[in-house]
Amino acid sequence: MARFGKVLVANRGEIAVRVLRSARAAGYRTVAVYSDADADAPHVAQADEAIRIGPPEVAASYLSTEAILAAAARSGADAVHPGYGFLSENAAFAEACEAAGLTFIGPDPAAIRAMGDKAEAKRRMIAAGVPCIPGYEGEDQSDARLVRAAREIGFPVMIKASAGGGGRGMRLVAGPGGFEQALRAARSEALNGFGDGTLIVEKALPRPRHVEVQVFGDAHGNVIHLGERDCSVQRRHQKVIEEAPSPAVTPAIRAAMGEAAVKAAKSIAYRGAGTVEFLLDGDGAFYFMEMNTRLQVEHPVTEAITGLDLVDWQCRIAAGEELPLTQEEVVLDGHAIEARLYAEDPARDFLPGTGRVALWSPPEGPGIRVDHGLARDLEVSSWYDPMLAKIVARGRDRDEARRRLVRALGDCAILGLTTNRGFLLDCLEHDVFVAGEATTAFVGTDWTAPDPAAGAAPPGPAALALAALLFRNRGADSDGFAGFGSTGPRALPCRLRAGETEHAFTMTVARDGVAVATIGEQTLSIRILENADGQLRFDADGHRRRAAYAFAGKTLLLACDGREFSIENRLLAPPRKHDSAADGRILAPMTGRVVAVRAAADDRVGRGQCLLVIEAMKMEHEIVAPAAGRIAAIHVADGDQVAARKLLVEIASEPAGTAEGDR
Repeated sequence: MARFGKVLVANRGEIAVRVLRSARAAGYRTVAVYSDADADAPHVAQADEAIRIGPPEVAASYLSTEAILAAAARSGADAVHPGYGFLSENAAFAEACEAAGLTFIGPDPAAIRAMGDKAEAKRRMIAAGVPCIPGYEGEDQSDARLVRAAREIGFPVMIKASAGGGGRGMRLVAGPGGFEQALRAARSEALNGFGDGTLIVEKALPRPRHVEVQVFGDAHGNVIHLGERDCSVQRRHQKVIEEAPSPAVTPAIRAAMGEAAVKAAKSIAYRGAGTVEFLLDGDGAFYFMEMNTRLQVEHPVTEAITGLDLVDWQCRIAAGEELPLTQEEVVLDGHAIEARLYAEDPARDFLPGTGRVALWSPPEGPGIRVDHGLARDLEVSSWYDPMLAKIVARGRDRDEARRRLVRALGDCAILGLTTNRGFLLDCLEHDVFVAGEATTAFVGTDWTAPDPAAGAAPPGPAALALAALLFRNRGADSDGFAGFGSTGPRALPCRLRAGETEHAFTMTVARDGVAVATIGEQTLSIRILENADGQLRFDADGHRRRAAYAFAGKTLLLACDGREFSIENRLLAPPRKHDSAADGRILAPMTGRVVAVRAAADDRVGRGQCLLVIEAMKMEHEIVAPAAGRIAAIHVADGDQVAARKLLVEIASEPAGTAEGDR
C-alpha cells in the first residue's frame, strides 16, 4: 500500500476548500498553494500550511509543475491531489509527481494520456465496443480535410478541441457557410487553452441530453459506477445546472449506460474517480463523448444521493485500498440538483466579470450544501475561472430538491459582482425544466435572455426608501440627510440613481428611526428592525422582509426582493458625464488579455466585424464593430493585459454603404 500522511492540494478556490475538508476529516495534514492573486483566499487559511507558488499567471503558478513540486518538497507533503482543471488531467504532471516520490491522488498517467486526447479516446472506445457519435478524428488537420469531413458527416456538426474540455475549443456549426470561421476560432481557443490545436468533428444531435456516469476503479481490477448525472443545462457548452439521477434515464438505460461506462474504464485499467460522458438521444440511444479522468465539478450531487465522500474514496484508492463497495451495494436515494454561481452577466451573452466581494452570505437549510471559496473583500480577478460557488439541494424527490434549490438561491446574497443568480432561478422555475425535459438546447431555445438594451428593472418604492434610510444612517452623506430642524423632523429631499434612472422623492425620519417616504403618489413608512453585518430585516407599511447590503465607496449595493441594485446618492453629486460607445470609442467589457488584433488603423470595417479577441476567465471573447466605419486608432496589441473599460479601438463613422462590410 502507498502510505502517505500529508496531502498538498494543487488547486485553488472552492475545489481546494472541498478537498481540504475531506483530507483533514480523514486525518491527513494538508498543504495549500497560492498565487499572489490568492494570498488572502479562504483555501489558504483552511489548510495546515500554505506555500506561495508564483504570480497570478497560471503558467507560472497553478500550471507550473516545477512550482508545485517545489512546494511539496518545501512542505514535506508526500501526496498531491490535483482537484479539477489546471494539472488534474496532465499525464506529465502525474508522472513528475511519481518520479518525485509523491503519491498522485488520481488515475495512472497512462489512463490520463489515453483519455486526454479525444480523438485517441474515441478510437479506443470504438475498439472496446462502446457506442460513439459518427465523426472525424483523423491526423490530417488541414482545413480542407476538416471541411470535407464536415460535409461527409452532414450538418449540423460540432467542432471540438481534441486535447481540451470545459467548453473551450468547441463550436456548433449549423451549415457550411460558417464552418471555416468556426474552425479558426476553435483552433485558436484550443491552442491558447491547451497548447494543442488538434480538432475533431462530430455529428451534432439536434436536442440531446448530456448524461454522464461516475465511475471508480481500484488497483485490484475492480470497477463500479455510482449512477448518472444529467448536465444538459449549459451555456457556451459549459454546464450550469446538474442533477442526479437524470429525469430522462430509465432503469434499463441506467443499467446499459452504467455497463458501457464500466467497460470504458476497464479498457484502460482505470484507477480512481472518473466520469464517462454520453449524449442521450430522444429515442433512448446513447453515444460516448469523452472520459474525464478526474473528479467533476458536479460530483456533490452524486455524493448527495449515495451518501458517499468521493474525495475520501480517491484517497483510499490512491493508498492502495480496494473499493469500499461492490456494484450491488451502491444505493441511489432521493434526488439532488446543483447550480453553479458564476461571476457573469446573462444579459450580455454571459460575459464574465470581475470585482471585489462586498458581501457574501451563503444559504443554509435542510438538504442544502454550498461549496465555495469566497470571503468578503476577496478580489475576483480575470486570471481564473468565473465560477464562484456551487449550491446543491437534496430532496426526497426531484421537485423537493428543485424547490429547496430555488429557496436557497433566493436566500443567497452576494454583492459587488454581477452574477448569474437570476438566470439560475429562471431556469429552475421554467416549465421545461420543471417537467424534466431540458436538453442541451434549453438555454438557446427555451430560456429567453433579457434584453440588455432594456436595462434592469428599477427598484420599487420599498427598496428606494430603504436605500435612502441606509444612506441617512451611514452618516457619510449627512449634509444631504441631516433630518432635523429646530421644530423637529423635516422632510428631506432624496435623489438616488439606480442604473441610468434617477429617483427624486422626500423622506421624513423621526427620532425613533421610523421614516415616511413620499415617492410619486405613494407614501409609505419604513423601519429597520434588525441590522447586523450587512443582513437586515425591515418593515415597509406592515410588510416585513429581509434584505442585505454593503457600501462600496459611496455606492450602496442592495439585495432586496430577490434582486440586486447598485444605488448612488446623487443629491450632492455633479451631473453625470456622458459615457457611451455611440461616439465610436470601444471599451474593454472585462479585464483580460488581448490574444489577437484583427484590424488595423485606417481599415474600413462593417457592423459586427471582429476587431480583436480578448481572453478572460478561460474563454475567448470577440470584440466587434458596433457600426460601420473607419478605424481611427487601435490602442492595444497582441498580448496586452487590459483592464475593464480601457479604450481599445476608436472608429470614425462613415456614410452608410462605404464600409467593406456593407457593400
